[in-house]
Amino acid sequence: MHLFENFQQIELVDIIEFLGTIAFAISGVRLASAKRFDWFGAIVVGFVTAVGGGTLRDLLLDVPIFWMKSSIYIWCTLLAFVIVLCFRRYLIHMNNAIFWFDCIGLGLFVVVGYEKALMLDYPYWVCIFMGVITGIVGGITRDILINEIPIIFTQELYAVACIIGGVIFSALHFFNVDLAICEIVTAVSIVAIRILATKFRWTLPIVKGEE
Repeated sequence: MHLFENFQQIELVDIIEFLGTIAFAISGVRLASAKRFDWFGAIVVGFVTAVGGGTLRDLLLDVPIFWMKSSIYIWCTLLAFVIVLCFRRYLIHMNNAIFWFDCIGLGLFVVVGYEKALMLDYPYWVCIFMGVITGIVGGITRDILINEIPIIFTQELYAVACIIGGVIFSALHFFNVDLAICEIVTAVSIVAIRILATKFRWTLPIVKGEE
């Protein structure tokens, strides 16, 4: 879909994907800047953060990779870079800035991944997996590139929040709730779960080794 040529074809899921791309790209660029990457390196990290999960999802679904069909995702990444560049001092003083952008990107991308599998008539459990993959793989790749332990292994209920969001989407869709409501409720639920899990330190039990 050529988004710049035919704006009337833009749907809510497209807007969600663009916002998620910007949010994840900001988190990637900001973390790269904290590691003192140069401009090119920061843009690369931001782009990989934004498209990593969707790329793996599309490969698994055997469909054309989404960001290769439109340049909008590159422009979203560049916009994120400019935002970090212009407001870096503000973002630096916002201790939770990365957390917020990561939460927002996570919630939005799970919706995008879930719905893409749903539109291809996959069963609910596959849709949930595709939503989780879309949400977490970009962040994992980002953290590996900047030499950090992936956030999925260190923060409260990260992937679990995605799974719960997918279950919520499935339940709402099963009862024929309007698709736009499914999208909004799912995204908000994931963000809320991440915030509550972080605030109240909700974690899964740790697997203990030999003592």
